[in-house]
Amino acid sequence: MRSDANLAGPMADPVPGPRSEPAGDDVSRETSSPLVDNDTPIGRAAQLAVEALGRAGAGLPRPAQTRVIVVANQKGGVGKTTTTVNLAASLALHGARVLVVDLDPQGNASTALGIDHHADVPSIYDVLVDSRPLLEVVQPVVDVEGLFCAPATIDLAGAEIELVSLVARESRLQRAIQAYEQPLDYILIDCPPSLGLLTVNALVAGAEVLIPIQCEYYALEGLGQLLRNVDLVRAHLNPSLHVSTILLTMYDGRTRLASQVAEEVRTHFGKEVLRTSIPRSVRISEAPSYGQTVLTYDPGSSGSLSYLEAAREIALRGAGISYDAQHAHLGAGMNSTQSVAEGIQ
Repeated sequence: MRSDANLAGPMADPVPGPRSEPAGDDVSRETSSPLVDNDTPIGRAAQLAVEALGRAGAGLPRPAQTRVIVVANQKGGVGKTTTTVNLAASLALHGARVLVVDLDPQGNASTALGIDHHADVPSIYDVLVDSRPLLEVVQPVVDVEGLFCAPATIDLAGAEIELVSLVARESRLQRAIQAYEQPLDYILIDCPPSLGLLTVNALVAGAEVLIPIQCEYYALEGLGQLLRNVDLVRAHLNPSLHVSTILLTMYDGRTRLASQVAEEVRTHFGKEVLRTSIPRSVRISEAPSYGQTVLTYDPGSSGSLSYLEAAREIALRGAGISYDAQHAHLGAGMNSTQSVAEGIQ
């Protein structure tokens, strides 16, 4: 399945705007307000962020074919779902057509995207177990043009057992994606925090693995087993599978631990680690409770800007374009939007 590159031109940059709510003493320090003067530090940082997004990529490259990215880490609480939905929204805001496949029985990705996923809704369970066409379960995300979701329902909790007896149980998602006829630039698959048949289906269906790593103690715990599973799937089921991206999440620059973990991860994984890291952010945590990504919940927040920059880096890497080259023309002290995001915190 290939994306139709002629349907649209290069991905256009979004211009994140401030939330339209009055400033007050109880407003989070991450919230940008129309009443904030650009002479204040927050106002200047937000304005610089908007300008940086406009300059740093005058049209991002679209992939020649659909990039299927599996977001996996069997360690819970590292930001898999948060990363999946916010990267998907960021890529869609850049002009890409993006599908999120929710493979977690908890359905948190569906919730965060505002997608109805009660028991009677056609879902990814029907695709995997009953061979229902993927097209029949995909729903558009109302808040973000070009973003779609294949939701998960509670039925998915039993899919691990039901898949055991089915023919080609490891490749059912792969078949469904290959039969999906609508043009897409990216498919992001949100995996459950386990290494069962659902995650194996994702690894067989995808070509790239994105691993979010929390900047906390024991960050690398359990990753060895995930990497071994990736090697096994590559050897026996999917030769094109590889770990393409490591994303540092919940980064708190005020702590020495976060810096030490980041350094350890970069030493261990090298060039796979994105230069952009995702800060620990109240806004990122709040957004799902409103059925939104942080991109639509608070576009000017540090979390939103960081995910936009991470999405840009992923798009550039996929096209083989140097991230440094894209940012060489930015002004002194403004090497990336990440620096602005850190300034807003």
